[in-house]
Amino acid sequence: MGSFIALEIMGFSGFLWKFIGSLGVAGVIAGVALKDLVSSIFSGMLIGIDKAFKVGDYITIGTNSGTVSEIGFLTTKIITDDGKKVHIPNQLVFNAPFSNITASPQRRIILNFEIPADEDVNKAQVGILEVIKNLENADKLDTAEVIFTDLKQGIFNLQAKFWMKVGANMALVKNEALMKIKQRLDTDNIQLVTPTSINITNGDTLINENHD
Repeated sequence: MGSFIALEIMGFSGFLWKFIGSLGVAGVIAGVALKDLVSSIFSGMLIGIDKAFKVGDYITIGTNSGTVSEIGFLTTKIITDDGKKVHIPNQLVFNAPFSNITASPQRRIILNFEIPADEDVNKAQVGILEVIKNLENADKLDTAEVIFTDLKQGIFNLQAKFWMKVGANMALVKNEALMKIKQRLDTDNIQLVTPTSINITNGDTLINENHD
């Protein structure tokens, strides 16, 4: 109080209040500017506590998929399938759904096909199921299924589902399944409608890829 009275007597009180006011404005600006930075730091700490994934795990965050190379205070770094190093802010990781594919080693493959209604769709269904059950890396063969999911504008949507063995190469299993199914359909003189979509699932999570 004595200091304020002395400044008032000397005529500096107005300057003091302006200085204090400017500090307040500067604090607000700094708070807004640092909000995302602080959020990422706390998110990084929470990721470490939650242990939802670790270095070496293969994860999917939004449109990015790859192997975790580092979990830092500000960003999580992953190496994508094509070798790029992607830095993802921890704030995005913590606030958005993500998939830890490594945590669910057994994966289910879903293949979607479109077949014209004037083709022998029942024969296609039986042929695709036989191909799946004879794949080297197919697992839980009693759960494999090929079902019709829809009929629109004269086109049947046919869906094949099967589990692949733990540790199998996902890309190679997809390649083998597609090639052998295509060969079987060609042998049976059954035409496909393009494009064909492939879904790889871990639990309820889908990763979609389209092939022409």
